[in-house]
Amino acid sequence: MAAHQLVTAEELERMGHQDFGYELVRGELVPVSPPGGEHGELATRIAAALYGFVQARRLGTVYVETGYVLFRDPDTVRGPDVSFLSRDRAARVRDRRGFVPGAPDLAIEIRSPDNTPAELSDKAQEYLDAGARLVWVVDPPSRSVQVHQAGHPPRVLSKGEVLDAGEVLPGFTLPLAELFSEE
Repeated sequence: MAAHQLVTAEELERMGHQDFGYELVRGELVPVSPPGGEHGELATRIAAALYGFVQARRLGTVYVETGYVLFRDPDTVRGPDVSFLSRDRAARVRDRRGFVPGAPDLAIEIRSPDNTPAELSDKAQEYLDAGARLVWVVDPPSRSVQVHQAGHPPRVLSKGEVLDAGEVLPGFTLPLAELFSEE
């Protein structure tokens, strides 16, 4: 029986987007379906709010659907829906081609119909294990956001509450009523 060949981050980059996108988990390709309309709208609202806050204060860079090499040998590459890198970290990768090395300071995943809550909790832990400081898991069906921080149990925010970025982006807030607005 032939040994199974693991894929590296560099091989994934060379593949580009063939029929659909991939993430890489411990060297194994994982297909990622294109998101739907609600998913895209939520990602846009979050990215726009973060971008305005970050740019006005020159705090770093906000990314959408950007690959991060979380682990090596075997490689894991994840592409959070929205992410933030601090100014110092963003400056180190600004002219670099390819996936960003390391985890983002803030990773945001929006649940798609083909994601289970357990899968997204595992993914959040993966980001934290790789060095992310904060992870938000947005759940459209329940209109809630699960907040993950290293050393703390996840907390769930729901209707009427306000999402904040804690020490990662002091002063940033986003009311869930605004995030999940129907207008």
